[in-house]
Amino acid sequence: MTMSKKGTRRIVVGQESYRWAVSPASNSKGLLVLTVEHTDYQGQLIRVYIESDRNEYWLEFPKVEKLTARAIKPADVSEIISQAVSFGWDPKRKGPPLSFLLVGTQLKLKNT
Repeated sequence: MTMSKKGTRRIVVGQESYRWAVSPASNSKGLLVLTVEHTDYQGQLIRVYIESDRNEYWLEFPKVEKLTARAIKPADVSEIISQAVSFGWDPKRKGPPLSFLLVGTQLKLKNT
């Protein structure tokens, strides 16, 4: 399974190159999903679910005080990739996507 190159960004972590994209989670309001794959291998993807009301901002305006408008920056992606590798993610090996929740700045395996 591979990601389309359109709409993705490239990042290098260590000596490895990855492609990543952030989109709204299709089945959950208030969540974004970060998807990451290795650029040179058609291996396992990671999907990281992140609490954010970013897509609700304009719908709720001007009552936005309680919204969590978290943005995902390249530094966040780099840290997430490093943590996923420490959890055993091997982006060069084929397999079903590995899913995580981002809680604060820490990854937690997501029960699927």
